[in-house]
Amino acid sequence: MRKETIAIHAGYEPDEAVKSVAVPIYQTAAYAFDSADHAAALFNLEAEGYRYSRISNPTVAVLERRVNDLEGGVGAMATASGQAALHMALINLADQGGNIVTVPQLYGTTHTLISHILERQGVEARFAASDKPADVAKMIDENTRAVFCESIGNPAGNVCDIEGLAKVAHAHGVPFVVDNTVATPLLLRPFEYGADIVVHSLTKFLGGHGTTLGGAVVDGGTFDWKANGKRFPAFVTPDKSYHGMIYAERFGKSAYIERARSVYQRTMGAVLSPFNAFLLLQGIETVALRMERHTENGRKVAEFLRADSRVDWVNYAGFADSAYKPLVDKYLAGRASSLFTFGIKGGMDAGKRFYDALNLVTRLVNIGDAKSLACHPASTTHRQMSPEDQLKAGVKPETIRLSIGIEHIDDIIADLDQALGAATGKSTFAKAAE
Repeated sequence: MRKETIAIHAGYEPDEAVKSVAVPIYQTAAYAFDSADHAAALFNLEAEGYRYSRISNPTVAVLERRVNDLEGGVGAMATASGQAALHMALINLADQGGNIVTVPQLYGTTHTLISHILERQGVEARFAASDKPADVAKMIDENTRAVFCESIGNPAGNVCDIEGLAKVAHAHGVPFVVDNTVATPLLLRPFEYGADIVVHSLTKFLGGHGTTLGGAVVDGGTFDWKANGKRFPAFVTPDKSYHGMIYAERFGKSAYIERARSVYQRTMGAVLSPFNAFLLLQGIETVALRMERHTENGRKVAEFLRADSRVDWVNYAGFADSAYKPLVDKYLAGRASSLFTFGIKGGMDAGKRFYDALNLVTRLVNIGDAKSLACHPASTTHRQMSPEDQLKAGVKPETIRLSIGIEHIDDIIADLDQALGAATGKSTFAKAAE
């Protein structure tokens, strides 16, 4: 099936009992066992089935299969939020003494997780000078456990060279982890370019309605844990908590995702509720159509802003003169994200006046909603970072981040136009770009 069809049908067929076309909400904490032996087989991972909703749930399982099929992986694990997904994705690879090599353009909370939280747990954070593969390669050594990037940086809007970064990681025997939240598999499938693990905040574009938190980790099944067992002993040596089971032998290509579920989701408990899984499935059904409108509207807004004399700069990867345009063409089929940043003439003060004057565009810190959204990263999502680290992440003091929604383009631009007038004292009549 094509991705548009996968988004609607994958992972579920009407059950034999009631023939429900919609995915049922299995709102249960636990599941009955046939016998003591049946329970033991489930807990020993020797039999398929459900035992407790902290580990797996039928409604959540449909969501996992659908996200997995959209990305083209071998298995997925849903979590309570995108940050929970990223946390478990990385600690499944990195223990004390290891390090994670990452590009500098990261979402603020992700930067905090890697540079502060994991560092206190003995995992070193290594930030490359840029998102270029050559700069990332310089940071990798024998203790590196993962190379990480956001396929499209939030809020920088940079597009990473997925294929180039994958080659660098694999040349050193290291898996490549990609946060594909902003691109979604509708624009980009990182596995097709060499990524090993993909992470999503389902809260954003895939969910699409701003109602529901959720995350997912997807395993591409391509990394050879046995060949790299010295660097990743947890996958090739007996796990005492499961009676000496060896993940690479028991699960083969699915070793990574099964260990993530068995070791981390089971013990940390950051699980997705069945009801939230149901809501996220509703959003995913329309993601293909929404992404078409998101990218179209985003391009028209970027063109409007660039042509406006009240605007100082626009950082939009889809412009022909953008350094990232070749990567937009290669990885995104020419469709730049509707997430981008800009700055108004007059600096931070003018930017704050613009922000306060918005009417239709909502002021908040989410992205990927059907609604158009705006954020001032320096005072919100990246506030905890130093000014130097903010600049490395693509955040200037005056930066406004836009996540363009699916409203009528004329209404979006009209609101931006009046807010620019309020910020600068210069009113113009704006008409949507044809």
